[in-house]
Amino acid sequence: MIIFDCDGVLVDSEILSNDIDAELMSAAGYPITAAALIRGYIGRPKAEIWAAIAEERGVPWPDGLLEKADALLLERIETDLQPVAGVAEALALIPGRKAVASSSALPKLRKALARCGLLEIFDPAVFSASQVAHGKPAPDVFLHAARECGVPAERCLVVEDSVAGVHAGLAAGMRVIGFTGGLHSYSGHAAALLAAGAVEIVTNMCDLSDMVSLQRP
Repeated sequence: MIIFDCDGVLVDSEILSNDIDAELMSAAGYPITAAALIRGYIGRPKAEIWAAIAEERGVPWPDGLLEKADALLLERIETDLQPVAGVAEALALIPGRKAVASSSALPKLRKALARCGLLEIFDPAVFSASQVAHGKPAPDVFLHAARECGVPAERCLVVEDSVAGVHAGLAAGMRVIGFTGGLHSYSGHAAALLAAGAVEIVTNMCDLSDMVSLQRP
């Protein structure tokens, strides 16, 4: 089975999400760029990212700010979200079972996939870190996906765009392909995923089916 992360792998939501977060955090007195958030934090559940940065700044966020970020992102999903270029074509070329395992909350995850015309490809095998005890880089969501689909973890291959996601896949006993074809990809992205343990890097969706064929357990 092939397990896909969603944000930055299937849909180009990382740019939208981190732009919103950076703007709200900066307005609340913690100047930070979307690029810095992407480089340092992607792959983890949003609430954990906000909590970690609040601890760094030493001051809690204003009440309701995270909820405002979530609401703004849902609005942007409805109007601006696009699938990663070539993803539908790439998925059609990959045989066998497929699942999604994401750090996003389940309602947002399903909304994003539906907006991009991808939900029916995976449904009902769409899983969120909100369904397990610990988000990435813990392996919980990948193990949950494998268990719910009745597939041994060692028979799963993960496609991930974040260091946290690579660590989670490896901790679950799965091989991980790194993906750097999203709009949020940054200088050093591929090197960071390889250093985290990705077996190979795919930079364009048109190459994904061939790489899956080579790396499939």
